[in-house]
Amino acid sequence: MAIYKKFEIPEELVKESLNILENAAKTGEVRKGTNEVTKAVERKTASMVYIAENVEPPEIVMHLPLLCEENKIPYTFVPTKEDLGKAVGLSVGSASIAVIKAGEAQSTLESLAQKIAELKK
Repeated sequence: MAIYKKFEIPEELVKESLNILENAAKTGEVRKGTNEVTKAVERKTASMVYIAENVEPPEIVMHLPLLCEENKIPYTFVPTKEDLGKAVGLSVGSASIAVIKAGEAQSTLESLAQKIAELKK
């Protein structure tokens, strides 16, 4: 488990969250890469942040969970950078992705945020 990962995500929730991300990327707006995600969180424009667990070195994304909590932005973890990249149509992996506008995925993104909040407790 990654040292910055604060809670365990069940496999079916990971699959659901990646499907939601894919839908948001097609019908809404996302930011790819840790620099862009950090800016979106600091500006409070992100509605959900996805963080890959296999990032090396971990310092690249280590600040994101705390930053998201400070700004009250929900976040989740996915097993690999490749999963994240593929979900948004990249041919390479991405350490983190922020959903800015969820588009058609808005209601499912909100229910995902609630499920994640329950896992954290």
